[in-house]
Amino acid sequence: MELEAVAKSYARWAPVYDRTFGAVTHAGRRRATGFANAVGGTVLEVGVGTGLALPFYAAHMKVTGIDFSEDMLAKAQEKVAAQKLGHVKELRQMDARELDFPDASFDSVCAMHILSVVPEPERVMTEMARVCKPGGHVLVVNHFAAEGKGFMARLERAAAPLSDLLGWHSDFSRARILGDARLELVEEDGLPPMGMMTYLRLRRRD
Repeated sequence: MELEAVAKSYARWAPVYDRTFGAVTHAGRRRATGFANAVGGTVLEVGVGTGLALPFYAAHMKVTGIDFSEDMLAKAQEKVAAQKLGHVKELRQMDARELDFPDASFDSVCAMHILSVVPEPERVMTEMARVCKPGGHVLVVNHFAAEGKGFMARLERAAAPLSDLLGWHSDFSRARILGDARLELVEEDGLPPMGMMTYLRLRRRD
């Protein structure tokens, strides 16, 4: 997807996102934030969206969130103010392919339900690995394409041409984000609803 298509899609989704897609994907957000909370320190959330995960971070965390969509960020800012989320240190508009942070800036880097949305997800993963501290973790929650020729795989392929309208790629391959040699996959698990989402924990090699 091109950035212009992403921006238009999320401008449409922003007013209703929390009550629709966001409402059925909390399990992954809680899983990723729970691990980040246990590690502690600093966390970067790439594709923070409307800020659905922000209340799940513990008070001792130092959270930075970035998103390309100004509409989504406006919703996130409203949450931070309304819920007095003091652990959220900064929310910034940014292209995830060119993160404006120094190398090894964060103890954890989270990307929840955004890698099948962004253009050049491989490049986004490269940037996430770069800003993660050695020994830190990159935490990914996403839907990945079903393998084989079953009903779900056929449905995902049929929906693929609608990616710009839907705002995400239904046929997104898991292999696309596992190519960075600095990242070692250490945990993988299926998540609700119905195992359609996957949690990946990748460790940044020392």
